[in-house]
Amino acid sequence: MSTPKSTPKKFTRPPTAQQAVLAELRRAILEGDLEPGSQLIQETVAERLGVSRVPVREAMRILQGEGQISYTPHRGYFVTELSLDELEEIRRIRELLEEEAVVKAMPNLRDEDVAVMAEAYQEMELAGADGDIAAMNAAHTRFHFALLSASGMTRLIRILRQLWDAADPYRAVYHGEEASRRAAQKQHAALLRAAKQRDTERAIKILHDHRQQTIDRLRGALDKHK
Repeated sequence: MSTPKSTPKKFTRPPTAQQAVLAELRRAILEGDLEPGSQLIQETVAERLGVSRVPVREAMRILQGEGQISYTPHRGYFVTELSLDELEEIRRIRELLEEEAVVKAMPNLRDEDVAVMAEAYQEMELAGADGDIAAMNAAHTRFHFALLSASGMTRLIRILRQLWDAADPYRAVYHGEEASRRAAQKQHAALLRAAKQRDTERAIKILHDHRQQTIDRLRGALDKHK
């Protein structure tokens, strides 16, 4: 009689050194251990985490792409300085402009535009589950501008993109929290349904709530940096 085979446990691949460094730096920035404006020295970070400089350098490049840190030639990397007042100003201007864009966009929204939103939504879910903040932010931007660009107002869209670029560092902090990512996905699912139904008023309400929720959640994180 053969011996029954035991059910193997689910195999979990250990994170690479780069992923481990990236996760730790994101945590330190989010929780205020690394204060805005503070310098990140590769050698110091590598020594503290017990890794070589290579994964540290790669992680810093990713964080730079997300806007969480900045690079100054001949000086190095610094944690991006964030301001709740600046974020509130960006939110208010976006609210005024995006409402106008949505009003103009909904009558012109094509099924192809909604399909782009749906695809971007799925990409956000996958990236969020993997903790890939850069990919989630990119999909998040595609999702919103598939709707907003249907307005056909090219100057307005150009201004909105500038505002979105200015908010990237804040968005990276927001999406860095798993609870925020889950909340955002629920709101984007609702916005996708509103787009499918061409429900202008509902879409405007969801966008307003989403922007306000972002402010509320970030207020706690930014308060740690004071």
